[in-house]
Amino acid sequence: MTFDTRAFRNALGSFPTGVAVITTSASAEHHLGITVNSFTSVSLEPPLVLWCMDKKSDRYQAFTKATSYTVSILGTEHQEVSSRLAKQGSHSLDGIALAPTALGPPSLQDAHAVFECEAEAVHDAGDHAILIGRVVRFSRHEENAPLVYYRGRYGSLSQG
Repeated sequence: MTFDTRAFRNALGSFPTGVAVITTSASAEHHLGITVNSFTSVSLEPPLVLWCMDKKSDRYQAFTKATSYTVSILGTEHQEVSSRLAKQGSHSLDGIALAPTALGPPSLQDAHAVFECEAEAVHDAGDHAILIGRVVRFSRHEENAPLVYYRGRYGSLSQG
C-alpha cells in the first residue's frame, strides 16, 4: 500500500491552527524570521514551548543553531507579514515593525503575545526538526482577532 502524502497533508489541514513568527539574530544587526503554525506549549514547570521546522528550509541552520529566539503570536492584521516570512528566501525583517527584547531577537511590535526563549533542545522528527524553547520572558497584549490557518488558507476567529 502506498501512502498518499498529499492527502495526508490535506487531512492535517482540517485542524485549524494559530500562526506565529519566530525570529532569531544572525548578528547584532541582522535578524531573520519564519512563519510557523506548529507552535504549542509543552510544559508549565519548567516553562517550555515547541515549534517545528522543515529541514529543507533555507533558514534551518540559523534556527537550529540559534541559542535564543522570540515567538510572536499573530493577529489578522499580520497576514501580509506571515505570508512574506512563510516563503523561501524571504527571511529578512527589513520593513517590519519590530520591538527590541531583553534576550536579543526582536518581536513583532504589535504581536498579540511574545515569548522570549532560550534554545532548550532540537529533536530529529522525519523531514522536520522539533525545536523546544525555555521561556524566560513573555508578554500578552490586547488583541484583535487571532490569525488562523485552516485548509491552506488564512482566516480568523470572531471574538464573542
